[in-house]
Amino acid sequence: MEWQTDVGTAYDLWMSLHVLHHPSEFGLRRPWAAGVRARLPEPERQVLAEVTTAMPFPFPWVATLGGEKSAKRALEALAALPAEKRLPALFILPEMPAEAAEIWQRVAERGKWSEQELKRLRPIYARLSAKQGRKFPIEKRLRLFANSAEIGEKYLRALKTYHRVFFAEEEERILPALENAANTAARLLEGLGPERALEKLTQGLNLPAALVMKRLILAPSYWSTPLIVFHRLSPDTGLLVFGARPQGDSLVPGEEIPTAVTRGLRALDNPTRLRILRYLAERPTSPSQLARRLRLRLPTVLHHLHVLRLAGLVSLNLNEGERLYSARGEQLGKVWEVLQAFLQGEPRQGGKK
Repeated sequence: MEWQTDVGTAYDLWMSLHVLHHPSEFGLRRPWAAGVRARLPEPERQVLAEVTTAMPFPFPWVATLGGEKSAKRALEALAALPAEKRLPALFILPEMPAEAAEIWQRVAERGKWSEQELKRLRPIYARLSAKQGRKFPIEKRLRLFANSAEIGEKYLRALKTYHRVFFAEEEERILPALENAANTAARLLEGLGPERALEKLTQGLNLPAALVMKRLILAPSYWSTPLIVFHRLSPDTGLLVFGARPQGDSLVPGEEIPTAVTRGLRALDNPTRLRILRYLAERPTSPSQLARRLRLRLPTVLHHLHVLRLAGLVSLNLNEGERLYSARGEQLGKVWEVLQAFLQGEPRQGGKK
């Protein structure tokens, strides 16, 4: 496998917006996320919410940017596109089924969509939903693509405002961590090989789809930690956006308590999650097997597993479509180490207290 690291705050520009609009999925305090969004004027806040909650990550487009991958460079590249071409460039992804990509492009060019196009998209995204375990807001996307010129102009204006009022300062904070993570990724890949290196970089995720790529681009993201995003850029090239926030850091700027501590303690402060960890320490187990053993509904078990995954306490194997979770006992020790360092007032990994 050939590989390269791709350091750029542009990935976190969009990742941070996703986290701020889905704070509960990332264990982030909702009032703080709402406070950041409230810094934006109402029109910009509204269009960012509409696009962020309806569209996929535009990471494949970011990966195609030449040279520096800063947020400022990405916004300049987006501004260079005609307004009506911005949504298609960002959100028609290379791994999309060809029929779906054709429909999205046609809707953007025509400025309207039909019931027939909606009917054609529904089975495509029903299959994707079953495979990925999440729903796709098809009609909402259609409305946005049907107004590509107007939304493209408003969206760029909103992104520039968001960058000015929040993210410009944030990217200065996170850039050293991204650079350190890229260097760490290079050392791990050279020393351990792709399979073991990727398991460490993704904090316990076994992702066969990435390992079969002839070429893999590794992009660190501060805001996604510990979750990952994988895109197939071509049949033989993949893009893996992986978590890069140090354990001693907090996602919230200026927050004294490291996120690893708050997420770890929250994950352990629940009898059901403790039982899940005990069962997973015995052997790898699927969510449905856990649901039967715990006599709980599957969505409830999936919620608990997500909390444990955010805390880095479980590993996930996605081999051949089956989801098998295992306990990561070593992470319990790391959470304890970070907690002790915090209580003793030791400097964070970034060098600041």
